[in-house]
Amino acid sequence: MPEHKTSDLQEVKSGPGIIKAFLKTLPSGPGVYRILNAKGDILYVGKARNLKKRVQSYTRMMGHTNRIAQMILLTCDMEFITTATEADALLLEANLIKRFKPKYNVILRDDKSFPYILIARDHDIPQLVKHRGSRNRKGEYYGPFASAGAVNRTINTLQRAFLLRSCTDSVYENRTRPCLLYQIKRCAAPCTGEISRDDYARLVEDTTAFLSGRSQTVRDRLVQLMENASDRLDFERAAIYRDRLAALSHIQAHQGINPKTIRQADVFALHRAGGETCIQVFFFRNGQNWGNRAYFPRTDKSHGEAEILESFLAQFYDDKPVPRTVLLSHNIPSQKLLQDALCIKSTRKVDVLIPQRGEKKLLVAHAQSNAAQALERRMAETASHKKHLQGLCDIFDLDQPPARIEIYDNSHIQGSHPVGAMVVAGPEGFMKNQYRKFNIKDKSMAPGDDYAMMREVMMRRFTRLLRQDTQAEDSPEEIPWPDLLIIDGGKGQLSCVEEVLTELGINDMKVVSIAKGPDRNAGREHFHMPGKPPFMLEPRDPVLYYIQRLRDEAHRFVIGSHRARRKKSLGTSPLDEIAGIGPGRKKALLRHFGSAKAVSRSGLTDLEAVRGISRSMAQIIYDHFHSTSN
Repeated sequence: MPEHKTSDLQEVKSGPGIIKAFLKTLPSGPGVYRILNAKGDILYVGKARNLKKRVQSYTRMMGHTNRIAQMILLTCDMEFITTATEADALLLEANLIKRFKPKYNVILRDDKSFPYILIARDHDIPQLVKHRGSRNRKGEYYGPFASAGAVNRTINTLQRAFLLRSCTDSVYENRTRPCLLYQIKRCAAPCTGEISRDDYARLVEDTTAFLSGRSQTVRDRLVQLMENASDRLDFERAAIYRDRLAALSHIQAHQGINPKTIRQADVFALHRAGGETCIQVFFFRNGQNWGNRAYFPRTDKSHGEAEILESFLAQFYDDKPVPRTVLLSHNIPSQKLLQDALCIKSTRKVDVLIPQRGEKKLLVAHAQSNAAQALERRMAETASHKKHLQGLCDIFDLDQPPARIEIYDNSHIQGSHPVGAMVVAGPEGFMKNQYRKFNIKDKSMAPGDDYAMMREVMMRRFTRLLRQDTQAEDSPEEIPWPDLLIIDGGKGQLSCVEEVLTELGINDMKVVSIAKGPDRNAGREHFHMPGKPPFMLEPRDPVLYYIQRLRDEAHRFVIGSHRARRKKSLGTSPLDEIAGIGPGRKKALLRHFGSAKAVSRSGLTDLEAVRGISRSMAQIIYDHFHSTSN
């Protein structure tokens, strides 16, 4: 797809005039165009069946909404990419909108990846796990599920119904006796031979059949096995099958609506009110309801419902698998084009439908009702957030309510695995895609030095922001500056942050530190600000509760990051740092010596005695530990 750009436009000043200058070289085929302002920021990304005609429509100031008219006036440059078909242009447009998030486009926000259930087959004994991210492991993927909670609940119940292992391969290989999951009847313990490989394979087959929609077949077989065991007076075995049947019923009872005529579909319903938009998405796979999620895309009041839904759908499926059927609540002009684009992406037939009757219509109506309720809740929460932000403005002497609040906290255990964290909040609540963690890198600081940790976090954070401002380039990763910093700590942490900001030449940042009250009681916090004596808020002040929520969220996030880092370090070994030591040799060394520390103390002769360790490899291991100890 060739890209065209014209830059010799200095003599043309007005927006329409600049746009008109491109018409001479534009093709009449399909493609994507980008509109840029004087700074080089992308204002809008659009697609067209005929690039020349679409761009020509922007040369006239009449007949446009105020939003488009303003965009035209700001236009200083344009970029074009031609495509083979209009469907290709639609897919490329969605990709560019998600990447650059232009101001005048409909933007899909909160675009987190969906979790899946994976039956991993990269081991002789398949594993049942939750999976998120690229699907590069060998096995069967089932989903998407609307949330991690939905996946976790389903996996817990599947373990009770089918007894598949969920442990990692390394844990599986080193088990010498069944774990707790076997004792509570959530695993068949293939690791210690409590079940034969053939019987375990049958459990895996039942699981895939159930997740593939053949649940009745699985139920019928379990009922038959239960009755056979009962006829043999093997009541203990019959009780096992009874419990497995109860677990299957539990899964299906918590799935809500389970359609009879739909095997695989996504349902999209849009609702607008008060200038806000909610799109509710329901996922149905193999006749089972796998949850729903509400989205609140960034829109302008001039955007029509069909335009919002069309742009949302293209962005939604940019990085997600496409089902066989997509059901919509509204007619969209480009229904056929969207269907063609999704067929290209999924390499099979996809139906995009606006149902008028029957079960499909009821599913869409149910989704639309959920969209209306979700939007009502969000608008109430937004009003509450705005009220709290105005309260912060009054308490902390801000010129206006903050649009971005950054809250910082640190975590460690006696100085080990130190982590700093930043959470972000704004008028619409917590902005979780903006959270950041900072693994403390300074090895020279004293263990547990909270001030030094905070200094490193602040230095790294604001050095990056300053560097971002000095680099005059268009970056989709650009992050705005905060309006308010809240630090979990007392006067010492506040002084530390002030020193860093002064050192970097930042003199206009509002900073507040929160010190826990006597006996660390919530409601008796002391607030510290530069140039002001410490003060407290009334114990039942709603703004105090809001600040506590901000602090508690930072505390939750940093503790989680610290635990993850500590857990990861527990699984590492000094042997992992030696070139040529893979899982097999590592396992042999640990079995022979008992620990990595014992390996480090061993001589060459002892190392050579280990099965699989040659003379040259023994020398490498010996040199590694002796060089690090000297």
